[in-house]
Amino acid sequence: MAKAILTITSKNYSSWSLRGWLLTKFSGLEFEEHVVSPDDPSARAEILLLSSSILVPRLEHDSAVVWDTLAIAEYLNEVMPDAGLLPEDRILRARCRSICGEIHSGFTALRSSLPVNLKGHFPGFKIWSRAQADIDRITTLWTECLEVSGGPYLFGKRTMADAMYAPVVTRFSTYDVKLSAPLMEYSRVITAMPEMQEWIGAAKREPDDIEELEVEF
Repeated sequence: MAKAILTITSKNYSSWSLRGWLLTKFSGLEFEEHVVSPDDPSARAEILLLSSSILVPRLEHDSAVVWDTLAIAEYLNEVMPDAGLLPEDRILRARCRSICGEIHSGFTALRSSLPVNLKGHFPGFKIWSRAQADIDRITTLWTECLEVSGGPYLFGKRTMADAMYAPVVTRFSTYDVKLSAPLMEYSRVITAMPEMQEWIGAAKREPDDIEELEVEF
């Protein structure tokens, strides 16, 4: 059987590409990357939040074509059930799906105000009230999950939730968002994952810059 193909775009800027890539890595499914240039109009529109592109991320596997990160997550959970992308416990599975759905469809102020930029660092960044409300909700979710699970991941073991929130971890680092000690430790754990280190390294080697996402003071 041919390897799966995962279509992604810029590793420096594309939060959805990171989610899809991490989900596939977590699952253990072997895949090849197909990288679409951020200059591609559809990919660029997705990165700039101007469209809900079906271009990236997109997983092709065993005659199935799956786009949208939640659909990819659920598909991978079906074909790679031993990977543990969802918790074993029914109640925890429901909560995991709920918080994944929340990041998938919400937090628009955070997305637009604090775009993913792994090569950037903006200490003292001014965070407006609407984005702060999103930050407060996310940190509440993380705190509640970690208090129940005991860490080091949101549900104890690594699940799809950690892949879905990994771009938020990068946003908090890029824009110097202050976090409690437990959430700083969670962020450190996510950043230190070999998969994240691989992605971050590749992002920093990218030559492309998208001027609209380069914040200035």
